[in-house]
Amino acid sequence: MITTKQIEQWLTGRLGDWFEDFDVVVDREEITIVGRLSDEGLDDETARAGRMRRFREQTRDERIRVARELEHATGRKVAWGVRCGPDERMFTRLSVPVMTRLKQDDRRVLDTLVTAGVARSRSEALAWCVRLVGQHEGDWLGQLREAMESVAAVRERGPQV
Repeated sequence: MITTKQIEQWLTGRLGDWFEDFDVVVDREEITIVGRLSDEGLDDETARAGRMRRFREQTRDERIRVARELEHATGRKVAWGVRCGPDERMFTRLSVPVMTRLKQDDRRVLDTLVTAGVARSRSEALAWCVRLVGQHEGDWLGQLREAMESVAAVRERGPQV
């Protein structure tokens, strides 16, 4: 299995000078690459949006080639996005269905969100709840992810079966 670090190293060589820097987020289904574009000389949101749009159009064919190579090597889909100053635009995102079983009390929470117009469906309400937890427990989730990465690193150094 290819690690996030290996993916980042491969992308460093493959992407050349597209970005000032970039972040990679990997899960079971998707690899998301978000690169930072220079915002030098761009004072407003409209100018930054133009730079991001130009980058998207000018690199489309090459990004598709890079994504196909990476998808072939990892078995995961690739999503792209850019940052320019404080603005961020995602070009592609994968939306994956997730099955869950909920007891009545939990279903009532989702139904309340739907009835109140916060969400259009139980699925959207559940996604809203997940985003809310992510926002309010971001530090804790980050610490948890770091701990899991440490466990994975120790596991990799262990005996090979």
